[in-house]
Amino acid sequence: MGNEKLIFWNVDTQVDFVEPEGKLYVEGAEKIKPLWQKITAFAKQKNIRVVNTADYHYPESDELSDDPDFVNTFPQHCMANTPGAEYVNETQPENAVEFDWDKDDDTFDAVESARNIVIRKDAFDVFVGNPYTDNILQILSPETVVVYGVTTNVCVNDAVVGLSKRVKRVIVLQDAIKELPNIPLPFEEWEKLGVEMMAFENLESVI
Repeated sequence: MGNEKLIFWNVDTQVDFVEPEGKLYVEGAEKIKPLWQKITAFAKQKNIRVVNTADYHYPESDELSDDPDFVNTFPQHCMANTPGAEYVNETQPENAVEFDWDKDDDTFDAVESARNIVIRKDAFDVFVGNPYTDNILQILSPETVVVYGVTTNVCVNDAVVGLSKRVKRVIVLQDAIKELPNIPLPFEEWEKLGVEMMAFENLESVI
């Protein structure tokens, strides 16, 4: 691995969120795809480990509703084994070790040697939505985590808040995130937690 104490954290850059035809399209998210591609290539070039989280739902999921409020519940999206649950091409994890939230997993020995890890989740918060997330993070034991993806005020926020309690330094790439409407933005809260925000082009100077 490259910098053992640094990992990237790619939040839910999936077809249903990013592509205009997606089931829970985040307006403008597709415009970030070229930057996500650069970030993905940068991680590969520098041999930086990437944890890739993904919504992965079945019809009975608590997050889904036929009458969604678009704050706590949403229409069906990122359904298991559908194209909408796949990552967009720009962030597609290569040779990933995958952890499903609903399967017993004894592949933790593969974590240390994997550059890409996929954590599928059935909740906004990856630390709630997959029982293995904490184990994986403990094995990786990073000091710095660089976060990007969608959506700023739901799943990215949960990842940032959860990571800030568990690692020394959290950096959010402010030009590589996108929010949903009608939900408050978390930037003030992040500042209180000591989370740093910066553009991707400035990342190399601080890591």
